[in-house]
Amino acid sequence: MKTYDILKLKKTWFAISGIIIIIGLILSFINGGLNFGIDFTGGTSLQAKIGRKFEVQEVKSIIDGFDKEATITYAGNEKDEVIVRTKLELDDEARKDLLGKFNDSLNVTSGNINFETIGPSIGSELKKQALLALLVANLGILIYISIRFEWRFGLASIFALLHDVIIMTIFYGAMRIPVNSSFIAAILTIIGYSINATIVIFDRIRENMRLLKKTKPEQLINNSINQTLARSINTSLTTLITITTLYILGVPAVKEFALPLIIGLISGTYSSIFLASPVWLFLRNKTRVKSAH
Repeated sequence: MKTYDILKLKKTWFAISGIIIIIGLILSFINGGLNFGIDFTGGTSLQAKIGRKFEVQEVKSIIDGFDKEATITYAGNEKDEVIVRTKLELDDEARKDLLGKFNDSLNVTSGNINFETIGPSIGSELKKQALLALLVANLGILIYISIRFEWRFGLASIFALLHDVIIMTIFYGAMRIPVNSSFIAAILTIIGYSINATIVIFDRIRENMRLLKKTKPEQLINNSINQTLARSINTSLTTLITITTLYILGVPAVKEFALPLIIGLISGTYSSIFLASPVWLFLRNKTRVKSAH
């Protein structure tokens, strides 16, 4: 079986990630940073029962008069309902005007439209909960990996996960995808997937350390990655096909969730194979040098 010298190009792997992150940060800055949705900023959400199949453009032509950046998605089993989310807090007069336009254009009465206001305080609380969820997830992973393997494996895993979170975050910023509660779900999903792929490689490294004690660390890591490479790629590929299908066939709300997952899946596979192990080797060499001194 052909083997690949992964560690030989470790500087190249890190350079690729660095370039992607820098380009993403520049694009995010040009586009004004993260596009926080109403889950974080507060605003108004309305759900209207159209009573028939319709095109999003029909609703957009109405909503553009109030907010051109509002998100519009289908709802209902028959796709005969619509959900509109805007960062604007619509007062009674604006709501009355909007009801009139829905009635004139789509023949939707006021009884079939429900408004919901999301206050800024709720968005602020959600931000805190999101950061707490990410912190707890990463801390739990660090503790688990440190207990099962060793602390250097744990730190290397966290490095790979932070890499994936950064890639997904700047992708949201560069593509101006609204950052709502689905963003947190996507991040946590990728963290779980990425750590699983990393553990497979680390487990093989640990096993080979016991069996091949005289093998150099660099060769041992290369052997371990090559032994798990087919599994890592096949698992990622089958998952990627499923998520891509969801993106192609899904409604806009599903696409907004599936597209970042595709990016996160690719990033997670990349960091698990090309970044996590070199970071572990770096930490191992550093601690051994300190111990020698």
